[in-house]
Amino acid sequence: MHTDTERCLRAVQSKDARFDGWFYTAVLTTGIYCRPSCPVVAPKPHNMVFHPSAAACQQAGFRACKRCRPDTTPGSPEWNHRADVVARAMRLIADGTVDRDGVPGLAARLGYSTRQIERQLLTELGAGPLALARAQRAQTARLLIETTELPMAEIAFAAGFASIRTFNDTVREVYALTPTDLRTRTTPKRPPSGTPGTLALRLPFRAPLNPDNLFGHLAATAVPGVEEWRAGAYRRTLRLPYGHGITSLTPHPDHIACRLTLTDLRDLPVAISRCRRMLDLDADPTAIDDQLRTDPLLAPLIDKSPGRRVPRTADEAEFAVRAVLGQQVSTAAARTHAARLVQAHGERVDDPEGGLTHLFPSTTALASVDPESLAMPATRRRTLTTLIAHLASGAVSLGVDSDWQETRTRLLSLPGFGPWTADVIAMRALGDPDAFLPTDLGIRRAARELGLPSTPAALTARAASWRPWRAYAVQYLWATDNHPINFLPT
Repeated sequence: MHTDTERCLRAVQSKDARFDGWFYTAVLTTGIYCRPSCPVVAPKPHNMVFHPSAAACQQAGFRACKRCRPDTTPGSPEWNHRADVVARAMRLIADGTVDRDGVPGLAARLGYSTRQIERQLLTELGAGPLALARAQRAQTARLLIETTELPMAEIAFAAGFASIRTFNDTVREVYALTPTDLRTRTTPKRPPSGTPGTLALRLPFRAPLNPDNLFGHLAATAVPGVEEWRAGAYRRTLRLPYGHGITSLTPHPDHIACRLTLTDLRDLPVAISRCRRMLDLDADPTAIDDQLRTDPLLAPLIDKSPGRRVPRTADEAEFAVRAVLGQQVSTAAARTHAARLVQAHGERVDDPEGGLTHLFPSTTALASVDPESLAMPATRRRTLTTLIAHLASGAVSLGVDSDWQETRTRLLSLPGFGPWTADVIAMRALGDPDAFLPTDLGIRRAARELGLPSTPAALTARAASWRPWRAYAVQYLWATDNHPINFLPT
């Protein structure tokens, strides 16, 4: 979008927050860059240039605006509905791959050479993988500086910097302030008493956001010990690269309040990325709803409660296992099966607030499970053990870098995997916004009530006009049912 100068100018002049994260405005006369909705008086058009990423602005020598804080905008929705190499690379960078494994590790995950990855990112985003990862490190450092009282040396390494000197230079360059000056400009938000080591932050999103099905789904399907709904917040344990963590997510009209307790602060950017992905916070609800609203039978559902998101997951392999456990059984039965696996094979964790006791078992731990100990029909037991074996061996890889269509094809080749299981994994684990469930009983029931075709083939044909947002249409169709997944818990 940043190449469409006239459209960018209109967005800046109208201070349209819907475009935050789509592009960034760099001001030639001041040397700063802003989000489109920056509240200051818009610069003259000939003094503005537009960039596709914060990293591109920083590479061009611009610093972040202290008023609108463009580095804290929601991520570009481009990475939500694309599965090409650039989108997959951006999801991996957000998940900390470059910080942990370098650019060669990123390229290896994607199956390309480092030169190819750098060239494609530079062409589309104006910055290479190192610059994009550096921008993320700067944002993490700012968050820790402003919300904790940690020593600067600890913050430097927690944010992923290799040295304190690099940390100091980057913060000065990006924010035009030293780390100490940045801290003195704000009053640190201290974590609640009784929970030392907990970080409190706000996760922004593009409005509108309807929390009912999003948090309702996560709460209704919560696995005891791993997830819970407490005092208006969804809480769960997280398996992270350097340790584990616990997140608490509370919906508010203009943000999601997030509290994170981490065993290793280096996991902070990854934990934030996974929370955002789980809640689908980088979606563009206006574009999605406008497309779906063109169907006159869907329009009343969208007008009634716009801004529905797709409830996703913090762990793709975990969700795949749970999807198999939930085949042809009730939500309560699926939770029971998952809870048994957690109690028998999950790793114990300490929850300062009580309630959460385990991490969901890793695929390595589940690979050693005796199939006869699984209280389920033999065919589903075989489906589950085959999936676990393929996940543990790497024959099937589920992650932010997965190619949606290739992964769906591999899942369908496994015994016991039909279109429903493969597509629900594609929708909620892989993040495919166009995944569709025409055979789902709830979808077929909703279709009949609305006057849509109720047979899978006919419904799929009708849904062609909903593309590429069919996963969001699923959320609106599910919402017609009086099921706990559709209601914010009280």
